[in-house]
This record gives sequence, structure tokens and C-alpha cells, in this order.
Amino acid sequence: MTITKLQQENPADKIYVSFGEIMLRLSSPGFTRLFQSPTLEATFGGGEANVAVSLALQTLKSRFVPALPDNEIARSALRMLKGYGVDVSKVVLIKDARMGIYFMERGANQRPSRVIYDRLPSAISEIEPGAINWEGAFDGCGWLHITGITPALTAKTARESLVAMETAQKAGMVVSLDLNYRAKLWKYVKGEKGVVEMMDKMTRLTDVVIANEEDCQKSLGIGTDIDPGMGEIEEGRYHKLAHDVLDRYPNVKLIAITLRESISASHNRWGAMLTDGIETLFSRKYDITHIVDRVGGGDSFSAGLIYGLSHFTTLKDALEYAVSASCLCHSVEGDMNLSTHDEIMALFKGDKSGRIKR
Repeated sequence: MTITKLQQENPADKIYVSFGEIMLRLSSPGFTRLFQSPTLEATFGGGEANVAVSLALQTLKSRFVPALPDNEIARSALRMLKGYGVDVSKVVLIKDARMGIYFMERGANQRPSRVIYDRLPSAISEIEPGAINWEGAFDGCGWLHITGITPALTAKTARESLVAMETAQKAGMVVSLDLNYRAKLWKYVKGEKGVVEMMDKMTRLTDVVIANEEDCQKSLGIGTDIDPGMGEIEEGRYHKLAHDVLDRYPNVKLIAITLRESISASHNRWGAMLTDGIETLFSRKYDITHIVDRVGGGDSFSAGLIYGLSHFTTLKDALEYAVSASCLCHSVEGDMNLSTHDEIMALFKGDKSGRIKR
């Protein structure tokens, strides 16, 4: 499966659609602790919504399909999405439902960032069969992006995720899955075995897998010999990890694994690898010494990879574009990578100076 074949399956003029939840994000100001200040900063975020915004800013036709409460908070989120160019015409609004919330405390130096969820029950977690007309939602679409966050919420969101992926596959769309393991969310299944059973079903409906080493371990039960906190990246281990995934799932055409070396909350080294089972590539490594906000870093990588696979002629360029996009995301407050395509391309081409653009 070559990148050319992937592009043939998904012409760039088609719509790129994401399914998932957007939440209200309440953050303590700057690097203060939660409630150290009486003020919380209100924004919106969520894995699939972050990808939708990035794709729109990278000039693609982007559509986001969530289920949201029929209230002013949700409408504010939709106005924000539309402001960035995301199509929200297929959103399902549910009366007497609530918006998921998460509280964010940004870490610094040796103090890690902290997330507290208040998202159940939310509109999407109680979604009923048939609430979303997937054939209509996918009208004009060529690519579906989904994550392991949505099926972690409830059995209902897990079911709807599978329906979306099955419908997309039948429609001939490319499906990408960011495994995105979230230990705090998987409550309705029986232990790690239940997580693996669910994510195995989703991975068998996937063309492009995006993950880190912990995602592969916890979501698929693969690569358990790798210590996520070991520091220095051993390329041979990650080569084997990626190929073990491809061997188990012959339907998967590409797997990308992000490689984060966390020196502290403020200082990370960031890169990624990509393989189609024949060619294995490792990206350049970015030394990010003053992280502003790392939430959404993986989502910005996913969006960059989707753009790269749809527009570049080599896997190497697609990988480097994705890593460049994610590097820039670490300099932006909030969940969403507000970097434009031109800004990403400047870094992609080697301009790391940070000099003022006049």
C-alpha cells in the first residue's frame, strides 16, 4: 500500500470528517494550580474536534460530527468551530443533555500537568442508535478520523464508533484511528482485557493507526516490553512494535508512533516514526524547551499526518509535516493547534529561528 494508493482512495477535494466529543475546558490561569486563583479560563477542546480545527486551518474541507446538548454552551462551541472553518452541519443536538467538562492544570518543570474529567453523563455518552444518520453525515467525505477516547466513555459511544467506522469502510473512505488510551475513562469494561477487546474491533476497521507506545500496550496488548518512561528512544524496539501491530492487523496500511522524551513538563524531545511494513522512517527530533501547553500535541500530529498523506508524494514528507505541526502546537495555549499551513511549512522547510515575521 503506497501513499499514492492512499491518495487515490481519498482525493484531496473530499471532506475529512471527525467523530467525537467537544468539551468545555476550564483551566487555571498560566501555570497556577487549580483554584489557586479564583479565575478559570473557559475554552473548548477534545481530541476529534482538535483534529477538525487543524485540518480546516491546513486548508482542507473539515467536518465535525458530535452529539451535543441543545443549549447555549454547545452553540458557543459550534460558533467557535465554524469560525475556524469547520463544517458543523451534521451535529446532533439533544435536549436536556449536558456538555462534558474537563479541568486543566498546566504543569511546569518537574510538576506534571493534571486533568480532571467531569464528562459523564454527557450528550454523546447517552447517544441512542440512529441518532446520527451516518450515510448523510458522510456525504461527500473521503476520510474518517476517530480516536480511542470516544469508545472509552460508555458502551453506547463504543457501539456508535463501530457503526461510524463500518459505514465509512462500506463507503470506501479511508479510516484513521488514534488509539489514545485514557485510563481515567474506561470504566464500563472489565479491566484491560475489555479495553483490548473493544479496541481490537476498531483496529480491524482501520487503514491508518496513530499511537504512542502506551497506547499500543494498553489498547492492543502489544509491546509490553517497552517502558514508556525509559527516556532515550531505542529505534529498534519501536520498529518491532510497529511491525507487530501490522502483523496482527493486515488491514492496517500504515502505522505512526509518536516518540516523546519527557525531560520535564516544560522540556520534551518530540519526533515520530511511520511505517507501511516495507519502509520504516524516523523523523527529525525537535527539542522543545519551553512548552506552553502540550494538550492536543497528539491531535495536531494526527491532523498533520492526514494532510501529509493526502498531499505529499512521499511518506517521509508526510511524517515530517506531521511532526512539524505538532511541534508548533506545543507553543499554543489551549487544546487546538492554531498554526496555519504556511507556518507549518516554514518549520517543515527548516526555519526554526522563531524570528519575527514582518
